[in-house]
Amino acid sequence: MEELRVDMRERTPEEQAIYDRQAQLMFKLNHTMPRTEEYMGVLKELFEDRIGEGSYVAAPLGGAAMEKLVIGKHCFINSNLLAMSRGGITIGDNVQIAGNVQLLSNNHDSYDRQILTCKPIVIKDGAWIGAGATILSGVTIGKFAIVGAASVVTHDVGDYEVVVGSPARVIKTLDAEKFK
Repeated sequence: MEELRVDMRERTPEEQAIYDRQAQLMFKLNHTMPRTEEYMGVLKELFEDRIGEGSYVAAPLGGAAMEKLVIGKHCFINSNLLAMSRGGITIGDNVQIAGNVQLLSNNHDSYDRQILTCKPIVIKDGAWIGAGATILSGVTIGKFAIVGAASVVTHDVGDYEVVVGSPARVIKTLDAEKFK
């Protein structure tokens, strides 16, 4: 997986306008009555065609580069998601993400903090991310995998694996036959 490097000093006026609009939409979402027609309209405006049918994102929502965040069908994302999406974040279908989760697809260069180092995060179908978990750039979470609460995921998690801790480590593998 190749790393994308972005120099924040080279942001174009068009890019700045996109990020300003996203920040305003997130503010509006975070200050609108949940589960109302207005709320769902703002959610759709923010994500456009990048949010699947039956998916819901609870406010508050924070992050950057939301145009690089894709959410599948029938997902539930609880409050206080921080989605730093510059490297790209793809969330599959039927994913459950608990409150206070951080998806960090970008980091800063150690020597030049204006350079973002970015790699995509992929969360495959049916995964469950526990409360307060942090998933770092370049990580893939497998199908039906579970990331335990407060875990810090620095490496890929295989299909059906359960990981916990900081850094997260595999504690068991779920029985694939028990899933529909």
